[in-house]
Amino acid sequence: MKFISVRVRSAIVMHGYTDDNQEVVEEIRDEAFVEKLVAVDRIQSVSEKYLLVTSSHGRVMYWEYEGGFAAMKSRLAAAGLLIG
Repeated sequence: MKFISVRVRSAIVMHGYTDDNQEVVEEIRDEAFVEKLVAVDRIQSVSEKYLLVTSSHGRVMYWEYEGGFAAMKSRLAAAGLLIG
């Protein structure tokens, strides 16, 4: 299993859907950035501001990360984890 070290803070937790197909989300505010070792297999997507990661119980979370998109893309490419 491969890991990446990244400074993140929780932003949005998607808990699932209601009976009428509405997302059940929890927005998290004012949390400090912390350094985590994240299993690369948990990362679903990377945007300018967020990492979308899988969590327990079928949840997904958006983590805000430090460093920016270009830096994250370079780090993944340098580790051989980016195609193209």
